This record gives sequence, structure tokens and C-alpha cells, in this order.
Amino acid sequence: MTAMRKFLAGAKFLISAWAAATLFGASAHAAQPAPWEVTFQPAATDMMRQIALFEQYTLWFIVPITLFVLFLLAYCILKFRASVNPIPSRTSHNTLIEVIWTVGPVVVLLMLAIPSFQLLTAQYTPPEEAKLTVKATGNQWNWDYEYQTENTLSFNSAILADSDRAAAGKEDRGAYPRLLAVDNEMVVPVNTMTRVLVTAADVIHAFAMPSFGIKTDAVPGRINEVWFKADKEGLYYGQCSELCGKDHAFMPIAIRVVSDAQYKTWLAAASTDLPGANKALMAEVDGKDKVAAAGN
Repeated sequence: MTAMRKFLAGAKFLISAWAAATLFGASAHAAQPAPWEVTFQPAATDMMRQIALFEQYTLWFIVPITLFVLFLLAYCILKFRASVNPIPSRTSHNTLIEVIWTVGPVVVLLMLAIPSFQLLTAQYTPPEEAKLTVKATGNQWNWDYEYQTENTLSFNSAILADSDRAAAGKEDRGAYPRLLAVDNEMVVPVNTMTRVLVTAADVIHAFAMPSFGIKTDAVPGRINEVWFKADKEGLYYGQCSELCGKDHAFMPIAIRVVSDAQYKTWLAAASTDLPGANKALMAEVDGKDKVAAAGN
């Protein structure tokens, strides 16, 4: 009876996790890691869609090759085992086999390399000039953002402590999950080419936003550049992706994508009252959709 209860509890957990992942992945309002996730976060940029398509493309090679090698191993184990093949073959060379296993892999590698290099080139070649530039500086263990606008705006973004949720108006753990929610999100307008200049103040960090298809190291004394053009409004989460010390796991990245009008209103207010600007933006955005779904 105890074993049956454990089995039912495990099955209930798996079903719940699958339902959560399905619910989260169904919406584009936000993106964050989901339980039992085996796919990428839902794409919010064209670049991320290209990355997802390339992953699907490579599976058409990886899966058949894996099954074929497994078949060959099983075939050789069964056919050439000592009990049925006491006198092993002494064949030392076979021209046809040599040609096949040389030409075959070369063709497969070419079919993978060409689209891979095309994708890599696209990642480093933005299709248009950036309309917004934000400098992101990694610290142990938070981020400084500096908007390169007419009136420069700078602020710090750190993980949101549970004790500060009520004051920040971020008690909804669906929209502002534990270990991912921050006190001040980076805010950018939708459908706007955004350049992020990434560096660090102490050790090497990494700026990564899975739904945007971007990731780059933040190196002290060096500036790396990434860009994105988010085409879906919502709240997106990433994390520092380079081991940077004891609180590496507590260094989230949050980017809120809003309409152009909302962004301009927020930017104007944030220069003098960042907390107030954030709360006003949250009230407008969360008022339309109280639940933020997710998906990584």
C-alpha cells in the first residue's frame, strides 16, 4: 500500500509539472524556467526563432545517426559473438566501407556547418542600427544598467528578497518567481533594436537572456556587445551564466518589454523617481494581465 501511495504521489507530481510547463509555454507574456522543461524558452525575437529552428534541423541528423550506430552495435554484438562465430574474420581492409565512413561524415558535417556558420554570422550582424543602447555591468552579485539616452539613467538591479515583495508590489510568484524576480527590471520598448554593452566590475560574469537568444561574457576591462529586437511584450528572465562566486545562483536578469508609449512614460519618470516609475508601469501592465505565464 505504501508503494502504491508513493507511485500515485510521483504520478501526480509529474502530471502537475507537465501541466505547469504546458500552461507556461502557452503564453508569451513572460518567459522563465519551467518544471521538467526539455525545450527552449518561448522565443521573443527572430534570432531566437532561428536558433530553435537550427536545433530542430540538427535533430534530423542526430536522431537517425544515433539509432543507426545503436543498430550496428547490436548487430555486431549478436552476429559476431564467440558462441556463433568461433572463427573471427581476418579482413583487414574494405575499400567500400572506408569510402562510406569517410564521405558520409564529411557530407553530414557540411550540412551542419553551413547553416551553423550562417546563424553565427546573423548573430553578430544586426539587420539595422540600434535605437536604444544600454550598458550592463556585472557585479558580485547584481547588475548595473546605464541607459545611453539624452538624459542618462542609471540604476542597480538585484535579486528581490522575499521580505521586500510586499513593498515592491511583487507578491505574485507566477509573474515574479523566487530566485528570478529583481527589484528593478531593465525596461525596453517592443519592436526596437536594442544594443547591450556588457562588461564587469570585478570578476567574469555572463549576460544571458534565453528567450532573446543572447548570451555573452561580462569581462572586467572589456566591453562585449549583444543586440536584440523583442517583438512580444512581457517580462523575461535570464541569469548570470558564468560561475562568479558564492552567490552566482542569486544573480538574475529581468527585462520588461513594453509598448513604446509606456517606455517613454517610464523613462521620463524614472530619471527622478525610479521606484515610482516602476510601480506605475507595473500597475498599467499587470492591470491588463494579472498572471504572467512562463516557459526556458
